[in-house]
Amino acid sequence: MTAKIRKIATWVEETHLEMGQQIAPATRKAVAAAVIENPFAGRYVEDLTPLIEIGAALGDLLGRRAVQALGVSPQEIESYGKAAMVGENGELEHAAALLHPKMGAPLRAAVEKGAALVPSSKKRGGPGQDLDIPLGHKDAAYVRSHFDGVEIRLNDAPRADEILVAIAVTDSGRPLPRVGGLTHGDAEGKDGLR
Repeated sequence: MTAKIRKIATWVEETHLEMGQQIAPATRKAVAAAVIENPFAGRYVEDLTPLIEIGAALGDLLGRRAVQALGVSPQEIESYGKAAMVGENGELEHAAALLHPKMGAPLRAAVEKGAALVPSSKKRGGPGQDLDIPLGHKDAAYVRSHFDGVEIRLNDAPRADEILVAIAVTDSGRPLPRVGGLTHGDAEGKDGLR
């Protein structure tokens, strides 16, 4: 089964100034999101394999689009995250099927490596509701400067029988990080933690 995509949205957020301090280079986050038809809306289905396969395809499509939006090479991506919001006729397990079993591998290919788990969130909502996408360092989960998130909202999605799916990537950590811990430069990325 292939995804029936109604809409794709891609954008970049740049922070140049934080608490009166110049951020140079700016911290940048890109999000690529798709609004898809939920093939299982309004009914219970035991086998969610079709959504799992759609998740793999969206991991590739949205991962590549997010990287391209930043205009950097895949190896320059420092953190990533994913999220999905099902419309009111869907269930959270539909979001989980998209996000977990197979979306990670193609996303990791799009950012080259990705030893760390991809942070994720899922929720039920309606048109115009906010979707928070958690972010974490792609190769070393203990890099605190990259514990972050980005919020998106589409005024017309998700409709009751749709799912809003999003992938976010960055080429930096938070603006002005100063809570200690492992740094991006010191991360080895061998075990996904350090």
